[in-house]
Amino acid sequence: MAYFSIRPCLIFSLVILSLLLATPSFASKVVDVNVICAQTRDPSFCSEVLNSKPGGAKGADLISLAQHSIGVARVKATKTVNLINTLIATNANDPRAKAHYSTCLTYFDKYRGALKLLYYVNQVLRMQDYFGLLKAATLVISNVEGCITGDDPTYFDSSDLPRSADNFEKVIDVILTIAKFLINK
Repeated sequence: MAYFSIRPCLIFSLVILSLLLATPSFASKVVDVNVICAQTRDPSFCSEVLNSKPGGAKGADLISLAQHSIGVARVKATKTVNLINTLIATNANDPRAKAHYSTCLTYFDKYRGALKLLYYVNQVLRMQDYFGLLKAATLVISNVEGCITGDDPTYFDSSDLPRSADNFEKVIDVILTIAKFLINK
């Protein structure tokens, strides 16, 4: 008799479980890379970043594309910080250049700058807070802009730093675009 009272409950639980597993979430929505990249400021750069995802980007969901982009951004930010540290060391005798690069370092560092914000970007993505993702990525772009303009907007930087920072900013633009898709899906 007890066997029959447990069985309907078990069947009901299995039916509910199968419905939950079969229902796709909005976050796992698959969007074609070309559609995403068409909305960025540099579609070919975006395509290069997203298609560098291990296993390819075709059929990848928005969350995995965002996670991959955050990883690419972290690598680019770290390379930019290393470049800034080298520029500070090689321009020790030029106070104007050294001041510019030191200011730039604060906008990228792991305690207050872009590297710290990338950690936050990753956290809000994990929490599925897509508006937070959009806001956090926007803050990262503000830091990059602060680095490029610096305290002295008349200073002309002929180093590789502007190009490096621009490439980093383009990856953040990809994350911003993915965040917009996550919000709208």
